[in-house]
Amino acid sequence: MNAKPVRTEQPKVKTERLKIVPSHYILKLYVAGQSPKSVNAIANIKKICEENLQGRYELDVIDLYQQPQLAQGEQIIALPTLIRKLPPPLRRIIGDLSNTDRVLVGLDIRKNA
Repeated sequence: MNAKPVRTEQPKVKTERLKIVPSHYILKLYVAGQSPKSVNAIANIKKICEENLQGRYELDVIDLYQQPQLAQGEQIIALPTLIRKLPPPLRRIIGDLSNTDRVLVGLDIRKNA
């Protein structure tokens, strides 16, 4: 019998580097007119987003004095309230967002140290 030799070479596997795409954030900030807390919350979240999420976020500021119907279904219990819609899971932060570290941890941008 003529037996053919068995090849034991491993097939060549093509490896590609995975590109890690940073998450895109969709944020909604619910405020009450031009109250001092609302004005501070708007300024604080804009600064936080520009410093930490450059080009990777959408921020909607919703004044519930002008558009109260937009709060339906969002379970807004205090103002200002920031809601992170994306990436999941949904997150809420209440207050003027002046504690930057707390906001970053709350949004999962920076892990708790």
